[in-house]
Amino acid sequence: MQGRLEGRTAVVTGAGSGIGLATVRRFAAEGARVVAVDIDEQAGEKAAAEAGGRFVRADVTAAADVAAMYAAAFDAYGSVDVAFHNAGISPPDDDSILTTGLAAWQRVQQVNLTSVYLCCKYVIPHMQRQGKGSIINTASFVAILGAATSQISYTASKGGVLAMSRELGVQFAREGIRVNALCPGPVNTPLLRELFASDPERAARRLVHVPMGRFAEADEIAAAVAFLASDDASFITASSFLVDGGISGAYVTPL
Repeated sequence: MQGRLEGRTAVVTGAGSGIGLATVRRFAAEGARVVAVDIDEQAGEKAAAEAGGRFVRADVTAAADVAAMYAAAFDAYGSVDVAFHNAGISPPDDDSILTTGLAAWQRVQQVNLTSVYLCCKYVIPHMQRQGKGSIINTASFVAILGAATSQISYTASKGGVLAMSRELGVQFAREGIRVNALCPGPVNTPLLRELFASDPERAARRLVHVPMGRFAEADEIAAAVAFLASDDASFITASSFLVDGGISGAYVTPL
């Protein structure tokens, strides 16, 4: 049985670790020709090798790099069918609005929001020429909920990704281009483990709000990305696609 993405070209940013790496593996298993994009050459090369695909080093906050990475994908394979814009950061100096400095705010916005703007800006023309395509932008469940344990710039950046994805999904729907915002709950990735390692109390305080009683695994998020990328999701666009273990639907969680 052929995979759902057989013969399609899929570009993944932030491909070297976490959700990005899990998605590279899943896309390859689904038959896609994978272009793994990362600023870390060693991690990106390794991800591409696993998928039998190509690696492109790019700083996704730089317009020239983003334009070049999509040109490279198109030149190599003749199409850009799926774009998973997943690169992001969550640094420790992004905290309460009362303590987060302007430099920290701007750095997170640049990586988490401006990069998605640039990626969409440069991939959509490729998809317009084809008359089809699927864009999945990584937002977060924090884009629809408030938290007293704040990461103010991260939260705001993911809210921006959510709104932008909805707008693009509506704007380009009749051109065959679907745009959806993936909203994961907390995921057991190196980024999350690093964030909580120095503050177990913060981790415990968040975990209690997950009805399923655990954080997601990266493979579970990758499965949702593969669904949104495929024709199984052909009538889904401009959506906030929650994969959060029930967090956004919970008032009181089980004991």
